[in-house]
Amino acid sequence: MSEINNLTIPEIVTIDEIKDEIVEVKTFYLSFDARKGGEAPKFTSGQFVMCTVFGAGEFAVSLPTCPENDRFHLTVRRVGKVTNALHELKPGDKIGIRGPFGNGFPFDEIKGKNVIYVAGGIGLIPLRSSIMRVMQNKDKFGRVLLFLGARTPQELMYADSIKEWKTAPGFETNITIDNPVPGWDGDVGFVHTLIKKKNIPIENTVAFVCGPPMMFNAVIKELTELGIGEENIISTLERHMKCGIGKCQHCAIGRTLVCTDGPVYTYRQIKTLGEQI
Repeated sequence: MSEINNLTIPEIVTIDEIKDEIVEVKTFYLSFDARKGGEAPKFTSGQFVMCTVFGAGEFAVSLPTCPENDRFHLTVRRVGKVTNALHELKPGDKIGIRGPFGNGFPFDEIKGKNVIYVAGGIGLIPLRSSIMRVMQNKDKFGRVLLFLGARTPQELMYADSIKEWKTAPGFETNITIDNPVPGWDGDVGFVHTLIKKKNIPIENTVAFVCGPPMMFNAVIKELTELGIGEENIISTLERHMKCGIGKCQHCAIGRTLVCTDGPVYTYRQIKTLGEQI
């Protein structure tokens, strides 16, 4: 069928499978009912969609799916009325999807560079798509490093992906938990403490950072002190979005609308906007 391009009316999708990730976080694998083979619309890493749970409401959610060779899915934390309703659904139930929206993470622009990913907790969700895409094209990049932090081992997102990343050639996986627990033999401490320990590349390097405010600010301090420029540090602004298409202006920050101009910004842009992470 021809490509569907309706930004205001959600497409009907079927929940094919639901996977528990960590407490209060589930991944929903979806098929688009009106598209050949149930395939998703084209998108790029870092974009988001608006997800409708019929009878409950709509919310914005980032896309953890890799555009290349990955089943379309959403990973959602239960945090309020609409996400709670989504978590109560079962395989075979229907929801609505609008999008994708937003500018997305750079890909072609960073080929040939070293790539650093720093994620705290569920901050790994929006970064996963870029990580998977870069890994599937590893020969086009320099060193690729992941720094992942969580409060406990049980709160580490995407356990299956982590196992894959630990053994992937040319992919350096560094994981830490906040405090020591019995049976954990890895690094202990907040994720920003790993950065200076691991001899990261500085020249020709781009860093993607996503996580809670305290973690984000600590990581930015470490990266900039080492010499990585603010224009080479990239993040997403997790501002609550209502419409996804720039009409309601609920996500306005200064001169920008996060849903249309973002949600991906460099740290230099974030500072210019005066946004407090």
